[in-house]
Amino acid sequence: MPSALDLQSLAIEVAKEAGALAARRRREGVQIAATKSALADIVTDADREVEQLVRERLAAARPDDGFLGEEGGAAASASGITWVVDPIDGTVNYAYGIPAYAVSIAAVSGEPDPQKWEALAGAVYNPAVDELFTAARGEGARLVSSIEGERMLRVAEPSDAGALLATGFGYDPATHAPALERLGRVMPLARDLRRIGAASLDLTGVAAGRIDGYYEKGLWPWDHAAGALIVVEAGGVVAGLGGKRADREMTIAAAPGLFAALLARLEE
Repeated sequence: MPSALDLQSLAIEVAKEAGALAARRRREGVQIAATKSALADIVTDADREVEQLVRERLAAARPDDGFLGEEGGAAASASGITWVVDPIDGTVNYAYGIPAYAVSIAAVSGEPDPQKWEALAGAVYNPAVDELFTAARGEGARLVSSIEGERMLRVAEPSDAGALLATGFGYDPATHAPALERLGRVMPLARDLRRIGAASLDLTGVAAGRIDGYYEKGLWPWDHAAGALIVVEAGGVVAGLGGKRADREMTIAAAPGLFAALLARLEE
């Protein structure tokens, strides 16, 4: 079994190369390739090209590993390691030119199922602002930024003014009313709300103390695989409802005290 640090190094290297490609394609002009779950849920040509690059680089370095990606489906693992990849998280931001998108790459062991795997390493890279968030199991989480430099990450508990919360809304219009009802339940905890549009950046925002707490329904495994590990290694908690791990039903991330309060509100 490779060390978590070795897997982290590979995740960082590939995420930065993939991010550079995504940024270059953004400058050249984005072409919408298709819609997915709803008309508003788009995939660009760049999503597919970036995922193919990631897949090729990982396969060249570790040919026996599995792969689970947003655009290209799954490949079984012969090594016990699977790479879980979102090539461009925040595709709508990316298409509109909003600089809040990221390449998210995680290495997990065991079955490629968030309820069963153990996350070993992760990297989330936003090339638009040159920020890399990364973690290896048991080694802590850190930010490497051309603006902030390099620092270890630590989650923050909210002040007496309340929590700065983040969330997201599904693309299906039928999900919007329930999402607003959930928002009404958690707002008594909040000083304000942020809607960033990329789950990986919401999660890394919690890890960095930029956001106090985050919750969202409907995430896929590649949306949270890397970001969740980064939160945990920064001292936070990531889980779902009813004692389960994060899943399609709900993903909640925060420092321990706020996590308990958010969970109680969301389970009402």
